[in-house]
Amino acid sequence: MPNIKSSERSVKTDAERRARNFAVRSTIKTVSRKVLESVTAGNSDEAKALMVKASRTIDKAAAKGVVHKNSAARKKSRLALKLNALAK
Repeated sequence: MPNIKSSERSVKTDAERRARNFAVRSTIKTVSRKVLESVTAGNSDEAKALMVKASRTIDKAAAKGVVHKNSAARKKSRLALKLNALAK
């Protein structure tokens, strides 16, 4: 535990940020998994609706700085590729 007052506060805020970031990353994984599950099940309409939600969640995480913008773009692109493959 740090001795300096500002360092003590930093430890506390770092823990809060870490918990919040973990929650956002977990949400990204969940919505991505739901899209993939509906794609493998062959539910095109459901997958498209879930893809919109997933894109929005990933974009929000990138805007907050939880994930890098290029990482967010890559995640969205890979989901879109699988969704588009279902349509063919």
